Amino acid sequence: MGAATIEPLGPSHVAALKAMLSRDATHNMYLLGLMEEFGVVSDPAKAPFTFYGRFLDGALTTCLFVGGQGGLVVPSAGTTREVADLAKHLAGKVQLKSVMGERNLVDALLQHLAPGKPVLHSRLQRMFSVSADDMGPFTNPLLRLGTEADLPRLVPLAAACVQEMLQRDPLKEDPEGFPQRVKQRVKAKRTYVLEENGQLIFKLDVGSRSQFGAELEALYTLPSERQKGHATLCLGQISRFLLSSLPRLTLRVDDENPSLANVARKVGYLPYRAQRLCWLE
Repeated sequence: MGAATIEPLGPSHVAALKAMLSRDATHNMYLLGLMEEFGVVSDPAKAPFTFYGRFLDGALTTCLFVGGQGGLVVPSAGTTREVADLAKHLAGKVQLKSVMGERNLVDALLQHLAPGKPVLHSRLQRMFSVSADDMGPFTNPLLRLGTEADLPRLVPLAAACVQEMLQRDPLKEDPEGFPQRVKQRVKAKRTYVLEENGQLIFKLDVGSRSQFGAELEALYTLPSERQKGHATLCLGQISRFLLSSLPRLTLRVDDENPSLANVARKVGYLPYRAQRLCWLE
């Protein structure tokens, strides 16, 4: 067995990357969606990114997605040794700012890419997944796609979701960019909302989607409307809708949010490996 090699992935690696990621589609759902939506090589007119691959005896064993110079780093499912090999190769080349993935793999990336660097925010999470066979009976047909007409109400709701999760106000940090990102999600038909008495009381986003499934994110219920079953019914509704054409859905739930974990289990989602999400200075 030869030594492992690291190299950026290009068009010739598409088939190998898809095959490798799909072997553990549940834990690679986010990367599969990025690959299907943006490809393996970034468009010069859009935000840059690179997929780095680890090869052993010519076979792709694992990969690392690096957005920009390290604004977002996501490892594929794999062993800590495989991800550590990638991290050692990229040490000094990547300015790690945020990272998410399996907890042990994120810890390996932090050790090699950001030794001694302060972690501003860290969230321990659990991956949940569901297929059509696991679904419970919960639905709410009033859940609908968000529209551009919703944006004056949707942007503050989306900002409240970020602020509750990260203790950061995105409208203060990025008053122009954040509303544009919310608008882009709406135009891409990735945001679903529940409206009641003229007020948006619930939202969720389809963060990543491919032929292998989709990952849901940013589920948020207006605080005054909690404990009324909205999250259970709406998660059940969107899950049934998406699973009519996709094989599997995933959802990352903060360990600090046991109520959402209970909702996910009630709808039919099953827990998988521990995750971690970090932001650094």
